[in-house]
Amino acid sequence: MSINKLVEFDTQFNAPLCGIDEVGRGPLCGPVVSACAYIPPENLDNPIWDSINDSKKISAIKREKLFEPLKEFCLYGIAEASAQEIDELNIHHATLLAMKRAYASMIENNNTPIETALIDGKFAPDLPCATQTVIKGDGLSISIAAASIIAKVTRDRFMTQLHDDYPHYGWNSNAGYGTKVHMEGLQSHGLTPFHRLSFAPCAAIKRKA
Repeated sequence: MSINKLVEFDTQFNAPLCGIDEVGRGPLCGPVVSACAYIPPENLDNPIWDSINDSKKISAIKREKLFEPLKEFCLYGIAEASAQEIDELNIHHATLLAMKRAYASMIENNNTPIETALIDGKFAPDLPCATQTVIKGDGLSISIAAASIIAKVTRDRFMTQLHDDYPHYGWNSNAGYGTKVHMEGLQSHGLTPFHRLSFAPCAAIKRKA
């Protein structure tokens, strides 16, 4: 599906809408981060949208280059649910909480009337507007795609910053996923306050402690 189709997907609703996506469901540590993006209609013809797609299909270098310009042409909110909240609520409910917080942040910062929120995936948070789930929405909706890039860059930057304090786990390159370097770091240096204790590899190490 072409990039223009992503814009067309959103405009078919003929109503003010936003896109919400998350990143960080699978890592062993760190928060799950969500972003909510609303693109004003007058900005939809900007050339930047020709470069926007599912964040997973865009290189890290390109995501970084798009991040600041992207934020200039959409209204957005960013939020997270912490590792502790993930352990308390489970990753599914923590993800919905992060999405709800991102939506609230976008509304509070911009006072934008939204009729419909397009949610990437199968499940939608409880929001004060209509919601529409979109499977693989980051490759279908321009608003969700924008949100996916904002969330991805935000979380990757955060994990890179954490790497400075916890250099043994490779978070600057694996973003907290269970790579060989990360697993070796867990075995040799143990858990950190940012690890998700409810996730199996971390839970196993906790039981040994």
